[in-house]
Amino acid sequence: MSVSAPPSGGGNACTAGIAGYNARVLITISGLPGSGKTTVARLVADHLGLEHVYAGDLFRRQAEAAGLSLEEYARRAETDHAIDQRLDDAMRARARDGNAVLEGRLAAFMADEAGTPALRVFLDASEPVRAARITGREGGDTSARLRETQAREASDARRYREIYGIDYHDRTRYDLVIRTDGRTPDEVAAEIVGRARQPA
Repeated sequence: MSVSAPPSGGGNACTAGIAGYNARVLITISGLPGSGKTTVARLVADHLGLEHVYAGDLFRRQAEAAGLSLEEYARRAETDHAIDQRLDDAMRARARDGNAVLEGRLAAFMADEAGTPALRVFLDASEPVRAARITGREGGDTSARLRETQAREASDARRYREIYGIDYHDRTRYDLVIRTDGRTPDEVAAEIVGRARQPA
């Protein structure tokens, strides 16, 4: 998914909410690694004049504060559930304020826990496409990246079941599920923005 300009129509600020949606706009974007979450979330936020809040950035800042590399911190999180819980507390608190595009695997769940109405989006793509995107972004061998991605997904899914008893892959939790194979970020973002503008 190549990055290009936001969908046409300008970046109207939404402090009073998107017309036809709700007074405190919250859009959550979840999905599998390599599905295009971050690129699409940024485009949606830019187009609607909302803050983009990325769980990955919060996790990196926590790792830096702990004096650990991202990889070391992620390994620690597999056994220390307080790490995930601190991150989720921050995401939950931000969800309560609305007026944001909240990006993260558990973003929809955090919005539900915060009691904040949200447009809950899940992005998906086939494994070969996701592996190729991750390789294009981070380098390395595509087959090796696919194995790493599968291992990371399994680890994350196991942790979330242990902590919250949920499966974030469950498509029934979401209002909009989009497969991003063969689609540009602009096309996906435009679909989300269009859905957000529909009457509630």
